[in-house]
Amino acid sequence: MNENVIYLVPAFGILGLIVMAYKSAWVGKQDAGDDNMRELSGHIADGAMAFLRAEWKVLSIFVLFTAALLAYSGTVHEVNGRQIHSSWVICIAFVIGAVFSATAGYIGMRVATKANVRTTQAARTSLKQALKVSFTGGTVMGLGVAGLAVLGLGGLFIAFLAMFAHLESNQVRTAIEVLTGFSLGAESIALFSRVGGGIYTKAADVGADLVGKVEAGIPEDDVRNPATIADNVGDNVGDVAGMGADLFGSYVATILATMVLGQEVIVRDAMGGMSPILLPMIICGLGIVFSIVGTFFVKIKDENASVQNALNLGNWLSMILTVIASYFVVNWMLPEGTLALRSVTFTREGVFGAIVVGTVVGAIMSFVTEYYTAMGKAPVNSIIQQSSTGHATNIIGGLSVGMKSTVVPILTLAGGIMASYYFAGLYGVAIAAAGMMATTAMQLAIDAFGPIADNAGGIAEMSQLPPEVRERTDNLDAVGNTTAATGKGFAIASAALTSLALFAAFVGIAGIDRIDIYKANVLAGLFVGGMIPFIFSALCIQAVGRAAMDMVQEVRRQFREIPGIMEYKAKPEYEKCVAISTQASIREMILPGAIALVTPVVVGFTFGPEVLGGLLAGVTVSGVLMGIFQSNAGGAWDNAKKSFEKGVEINGETVYKGSEPHKASVTGDTVGDPFKDTSGPSMNILIKLMSIVSLIIAPYIFGIGQ
Repeated sequence: MNENVIYLVPAFGILGLIVMAYKSAWVGKQDAGDDNMRELSGHIADGAMAFLRAEWKVLSIFVLFTAALLAYSGTVHEVNGRQIHSSWVICIAFVIGAVFSATAGYIGMRVATKANVRTTQAARTSLKQALKVSFTGGTVMGLGVAGLAVLGLGGLFIAFLAMFAHLESNQVRTAIEVLTGFSLGAESIALFSRVGGGIYTKAADVGADLVGKVEAGIPEDDVRNPATIADNVGDNVGDVAGMGADLFGSYVATILATMVLGQEVIVRDAMGGMSPILLPMIICGLGIVFSIVGTFFVKIKDENASVQNALNLGNWLSMILTVIASYFVVNWMLPEGTLALRSVTFTREGVFGAIVVGTVVGAIMSFVTEYYTAMGKAPVNSIIQQSSTGHATNIIGGLSVGMKSTVVPILTLAGGIMASYYFAGLYGVAIAAAGMMATTAMQLAIDAFGPIADNAGGIAEMSQLPPEVRERTDNLDAVGNTTAATGKGFAIASAALTSLALFAAFVGIAGIDRIDIYKANVLAGLFVGGMIPFIFSALCIQAVGRAAMDMVQEVRRQFREIPGIMEYKAKPEYEKCVAISTQASIREMILPGAIALVTPVVVGFTFGPEVLGGLLAGVTVSGVLMGIFQSNAGGAWDNAKKSFEKGVEINGETVYKGSEPHKASVTGDTVGDPFKDTSGPSMNILIKLMSIVSLIIAPYIFGIGQ
């Protein structure tokens, strides 16, 4: 192996982007339906772009302000006889990370607003074609996110190595140090995009449900409902653009955590000790290749085929191929003999064992999430049965399902952490997370197809297409609800492993050898950290509630003041509902985001690294539990509601939409919406963002509080 292997990393990213461009062009060539369908799709696309423009205006101010702060901190290095302030480089990396993260979301949103109406048109012919269009749209998103992440990390790492070439022994360390800025930019934008998009989509969804379905008794996506366009816009800005930025940040943070620990591994190889640093990037690059391969196997033969099985086939194939390839890559890149990290020794066989552990953990998390959220499974059926006795028992059922769903995932994570540590120490924990996230392109493709199918169903309803079209889109949408929940469980699992790796890196850089919880201030930090996911979730849910109240009032006003809406004689003022969601989401996303960014800085500089370590431990444990609980509870509530659309058996009687049990399930779904689409999926970003901020400030809080 020679030094040129490093250039494989951006090459993998470029390959992903090339295939992405090809698939995006294919989606654009598909039939977009009649003029009415195109008009409705145009309203959705315009609303999504209006939101992104408003969000980017606010985030650009944040990025410039934060970049300026980063530029005034850091260390000075001598390069070619002149001084280079590394913080200026961190500042540049931060801006690039922010731009790439926003771009990842934009790519997904653009293709989703093209694919939605084309999926509707395809559903007029067959379920097979509808799946092909919607999944191809999701594939564009997945490859765009993974391609940009690998290209950004690999390209910047090469550039930074060249920039700091004359620092000798500190060259690699400094290059990785400034690369944390890229991850910080990515995670910062991810948090605001996920929270802002989540508030937007759920405010519109709750408003549309409460007034349209419950009060007016019209379908969710009825063209007469003033909030229906805002609801469909929300699917794009929250579940697509927000999710794209989210997974981009998660992907980058996972690879970076492994690189940070990889630089500490004592190894003799042909790369001057750099093989443990490059390994996670190469594995994730290969994950892009095998994700592309897996996409060709996501297809069905006829109307009776299982969409879920088709998605599982592509997913499992890409994961298995990546693991097999990882075996050969590990043996190729890492030398024989003993490697060491912080007095823990391991071998390259152990590193591969850790990668397998990460894949198994991810698979178990997917299975458990699918069980607790899928239609036809016992947890969802229990909520359906409890809906027969009213709204309150439906809520009780959903909460209990969400809480129970944390048990197996937490035990799995605990076992995965111990097993990966056994195989390769802390480096094993980090590389396990990288192995789990390697097929992010496929995971995100499966995840993103759901919102596209949801939008397609909305357009079918608003266009008053034949019932069989809506049946096909509902089939895809129901599977999409499960895959969305599975993707969130997958993300929170990777966040737990990644945060542990970032935590270990923080401890090393901050100059402390342990976190002593017998100390009162450290224990206090632990408790405060455990509280943060709760206040963060409360602010997100409260924001959805306030925005939804505004939406409900507006929809009621239009029904009351615009004659002829219910008789299809007048068009609702869709743009006013879009404006309400846009303004509310931009306003409400600031405070939760500020908590994640400011808290580590205040605690670190006031109480020192050990107390900050306690805070991070509390945030990680509490955040993982909250993320799993909220995402699974929301997903189960949603599919319990959708089950009534096909008819469910309660006490020997078949019950459908419009019944009292169905109305109770709508209430449960309304409560679960901000759980699964706003606060729940934000937990993984919260814990990683706080860890990355702590890692960046670690050198400057050394000795404080001692």
